[in-house]
Amino acid sequence: MNAFNRVSSGGLASPSPPRSPRFRPGRARSGRLQPAPQPRTLAQRITWALLSVVLRRQGLFLFAPLIYIAGMLFYMGTVSFDIVPEVRSRLSPGSVYRSPELYQNLRPYMDSDNSSDGLETVWRHPYKGGEWRPCVNKSLQGLPDSNGYIYVEANGGLNQQRTSIGNAVAVAGYLNATLVIPNFHYHSIWRDPSKFKDIYDEDYFVNTLKNEVRVVSKLPQFMMERFGHNMSNVFNFKIKAWSPIKYYKDMVLPKLQEDRLIRISPFANRLSFDAPPAVQHLRCLANYEALRFSEPIETFAETLVSRMKEHSVINNGKYIAVHLRFEEDMVAFSCCIFDGGDEEKSDMDEARERGWRGKFTKPGRIIRPGAIRMNGKCPLTPLEVGLMLRGMGFGNNTSIYLASGKIYKSEKNMVPLLEMFPLLQTKETLASAEELAPFKNYSSRMAAIDYTVCLHSEVFVTTQGGNFPHFLMGHRRYLYGGHSKTIRPDKRKLAILFGNPKMGWKTFKRHMLGMRSHSDAKGIEIKRPNDSIYMFPCPDCMCRLNKSEDVRSSSAP
Repeated sequence: MNAFNRVSSGGLASPSPPRSPRFRPGRARSGRLQPAPQPRTLAQRITWALLSVVLRRQGLFLFAPLIYIAGMLFYMGTVSFDIVPEVRSRLSPGSVYRSPELYQNLRPYMDSDNSSDGLETVWRHPYKGGEWRPCVNKSLQGLPDSNGYIYVEANGGLNQQRTSIGNAVAVAGYLNATLVIPNFHYHSIWRDPSKFKDIYDEDYFVNTLKNEVRVVSKLPQFMMERFGHNMSNVFNFKIKAWSPIKYYKDMVLPKLQEDRLIRISPFANRLSFDAPPAVQHLRCLANYEALRFSEPIETFAETLVSRMKEHSVINNGKYIAVHLRFEEDMVAFSCCIFDGGDEEKSDMDEARERGWRGKFTKPGRIIRPGAIRMNGKCPLTPLEVGLMLRGMGFGNNTSIYLASGKIYKSEKNMVPLLEMFPLLQTKETLASAEELAPFKNYSSRMAAIDYTVCLHSEVFVTTQGGNFPHFLMGHRRYLYGGHSKTIRPDKRKLAILFGNPKMGWKTFKRHMLGMRSHSDAKGIEIKRPNDSIYMFPCPDCMCRLNKSEDVRSSSAP
């Protein structure tokens, strides 16, 4: 039988195993009584637990945060909260207009610097990539029969209208249509009722284009009768901005051939800059050859140019032209903050509501003036323009022509610029009130005068961008061998420099001279596919004389 059966063969139960001896407190194994251990205190237990954790190592990292929190709570219990610590918020970069502080710091060093010779050294390498010359050849052949009339309505200011004219000539020539002299819209901002012939020499325009595009001053009587003498009865094409010339050929030409008259309104940026040579040729011819200001504007503007050269006799007749955009509407639109305090804020709020009702007060719209300034989007103030030009090496004997509208708070803001450049001139200082009277209340005619004086300056300075400087840069390239002779400041870098009132004169001047040199290097640039031909006339409107070096490298960003 199995020895591990519970019941023996005799049926008697097997004896139970003996019990294990127990250890009882107070009694030794020998049977003698021992004194009972004292109970542990709470502190001992905590200490023992902590030691256990430390000895086990891996538990240390688990309880370390708890130990840290316990220590901090213990420390905080010893701190009095009767004194509340002062919390100072840091101002965001660019949120404070610090240029006046920088001016006060630099002015003594600026006045004692006798090394300024900017007009003599400004263009060290103007034709590094080879000189260019205009090469817009006019056709001597006649024109085929016209496919009909195109009537366009140009909108915007002087140079936006100029875009419309150049593009209209290109479209009309490409479609073999007759162009009616563009009609200018009266705009609530520019408030100029001038017609084409009031600003441009209409006869010269028509005659220059006669072998390329038919141009008439008005529609013939039979065509007006066909549409009831009402232009609203003429089919109006709503064309998307930057449409390719192919769209005009595929969509506009069939309707033109059917109705013999079409209208395109509005018509400003309705033609792509990336166009075939035939289209670009017509743009070049219209903008650089056919568009000449009317005789009253041309004569008066040339008089102001002569007077500027007389004021600049110390510099061999060379002067600087600055396009300053610090009018109230520009300051308001930028949403930048300067040093005018509550009065400035009130003025800007009113101007924004007057010009752009509700645009800047829409729910959820957040305006960050500091970020706008650091992004280079704030218009330069007269003080900042003066600082920049003095840093670029133009001394206080340099003549400056200021092209601008009414400067915001001019009685205050113009003071530092006049301190730095006492020979500064404007239309109002160069001419008498009687001479200005025929142009005074016409913004486009006044802009045409500024355009001409800026065009013939040795240096043109643009401070805010827009159509005015873009057209001028292109036109100056066309006249001056392909080089725009224009200073385009890096306004992001300027925001950083103007925000440091402790900067020294030598450091500031080094940065400004570097910026001037960069403008010189970028003076000659080649048009890329989507660039404006009105800003980059090379190579569509110009031919290079010296092809020893590839100018395309100068247009790389």
